Amino acid sequence: MSDAPTKSAPRTPGSGDDAGPGAGGPHGNIPEATITTPARGDSKPLTRPGDRIFSSLASGSAVLISLIIAAIGVFLVWRAVPALQRNTVNFLTSREWVTQDIAEMSFGVLDLFQVTVLVSFFALALAMPVALGIAIFLTSYCPARLKKPLAYVIDLLAAVPSIVYGLWGLLVLAPAIRPLATWLNESLGWFPLFASGSGSILGGGTIFTAGIVLAVMILPTIAAVSREVFVQTPTPHIEAALALGATRWEVVRTTVIPFGKSGYISGSMLGLGRALGETMALYLILRTTSQPFSWSLFDGGATIASKIALGYAEFNNDIQAGAYIAAGLVLFVLTFVVNAAARAVVAGKKD
Repeated sequence: MSDAPTKSAPRTPGSGDDAGPGAGGPHGNIPEATITTPARGDSKPLTRPGDRIFSSLASGSAVLISLIIAAIGVFLVWRAVPALQRNTVNFLTSREWVTQDIAEMSFGVLDLFQVTVLVSFFALALAMPVALGIAIFLTSYCPARLKKPLAYVIDLLAAVPSIVYGLWGLLVLAPAIRPLATWLNESLGWFPLFASGSGSILGGGTIFTAGIVLAVMILPTIAAVSREVFVQTPTPHIEAALALGATRWEVVRTTVIPFGKSGYISGSMLGLGRALGETMALYLILRTTSQPFSWSLFDGGATIASKIALGYAEFNNDIQAGAYIAAGLVLFVLTFVVNAAARAVVAGKKD
């Protein structure tokens, strides 16, 4: 064997048997500052100060709104109880409204509730199909150069004050639709909805006129929400339908409407909420009557909101005002029921 010295090659980091946590390579030296993953079981998500602030503000806002709504409900109950204790008739089933003598009051919300429901749902039935057509046209059929101007004009309807709608309905719309109202009453009078009611068809102060005005008022709300949802339809869904040979209407029917159905329903419920609480327009249009409500579109009467506006002169007395506050409490509960029903429908559509 030769005794000549051998020159060994320099060792590279990570090679040899002693490569370990302190060496390079896969198990080599890693700067301690770059190790950010904690041991398993001890990891906690990193929360930035901005995230904590935003989360606190969002949670606080939700709690605040809930407390305000609860406070409104408590206030309505608190102010309504003294008047209800002096009421000599059943508040929910009576048609009377006599509050002048606070020692013996007789007031009921039945007719007010029925008029409110009929005029609101009649307006919703008129507005929903028109709003759907507008939303589909603006998102799928309208030329690009006309989309923004038409959408702006429709949205502008929401800026018109309700008292202007009331004057327009009473002075312009009522005379214009008089022939239609007369024809419906004469031709379809056998149907309770179009039978002669307590209102004057010639005068125009009926639920029929008020419902059309309300439909125009809630139309921009439903159309705007539906349009914003329809325009979010995923492009791949539309392109896939077109690739399969679908026509433009088939694309709308199979992709756009199913995708935006929950938003369309939500927008409709927003419009219904405005219709239920509308005051000044109905205050001007509807003609009060002492006859019982008969579920005819040609009835007169008052909604809960317009009745409260009509009785403002009695608000100086807490007991008399309590009767109107009790009616407002019914409207408050009705709005909650409608919103809850809408949420249930939307949740069902998502499932």
